[in-house]
Amino acid sequence: MPGTIGFVGIGTMGAPMARNLLNGGFDVKAYDVDRTAVAALAEAGARPAESPADAARDCDQLITMLPNGEIVETALFGEAGIAETLPREALYVDMSTILPAQTDRIARRLGELGVRMVDAPVGRSSQHAVEGKLLIMAGGEAADLERARPLLDCMGDTIVHCGPVGAGGRMKIVNNYMSIALNVLTAESLTMAERAGLDPEQAREVMLGTVAGQGHMGTTYPAKVLKGDLTPGFMVDLAHKDMGLALAMAADMDAPSWMGAVAHQAYGLARRDGRGQQDWTALYETLRSMALDSARTKAG
Repeated sequence: MPGTIGFVGIGTMGAPMARNLLNGGFDVKAYDVDRTAVAALAEAGARPAESPADAARDCDQLITMLPNGEIVETALFGEAGIAETLPREALYVDMSTILPAQTDRIARRLGELGVRMVDAPVGRSSQHAVEGKLLIMAGGEAADLERARPLLDCMGDTIVHCGPVGAGGRMKIVNNYMSIALNVLTAESLTMAERAGLDPEQAREVMLGTVAGQGHMGTTYPAKVLKGDLTPGFMVDLAHKDMGLALAMAADMDAPSWMGAVAHQAYGLARRDGRGQQDWTALYETLRSMALDSARTKAG
């Protein structure tokens, strides 16, 4: 088992994560700007640190769980920062959700100091953090991930190795992009149902029986576009037409439909791309082509 584990960032997620390390038998040395949070963790058996540098001193591995990239970089490289005292043989694990460019910059700077890094942002909720059932998206060398795994196993029940350092954060941001946008679409849909005189709970139950509630990732995409099969189960043309009907109904009821309006435009692009008679998942191929064309243009 690793020796001392430094933990910087004892907030809503970090506190239960650190507690689960304590419950797993690890020696945890913790720091946070909120001294009350540190004191509460100390009562559970952690050793309080006076600064990020103090938390890092003589540790085997160090975890940061902080609100944003600027704070992570300050904790690492600012006055009394982690980099001042972190042993070169230690492993640094950043579990914050930050910009991939910031992760890349941090990894380069630590690499120049001879320090190995894993980025391992988490998915799921604060209650999952309490239960030790987080989903952890890890980026780094396989050997470094295996070194961190005993710690990660205390905090999560699903660990996904996404690729090299930075891949964990990239995966987290893609996941959050989808879930956060879907929240808006869900709110719009239930509002539309209510404005149409429907029971929102019944609408929810109906949508749970279709792709609307079951999601494309587990239904249409693996069955169609990800298999290279664009024979229509439901055509792009029909999706475009039906979204038009929904937008017209929403307008009549003064129901918000911002996400729907953008979706209607996207299906219009797929039709312009010659995919009107293909499966509606062909929208993915249209967007992929657009992204590739943009990248080629930038590359000159």
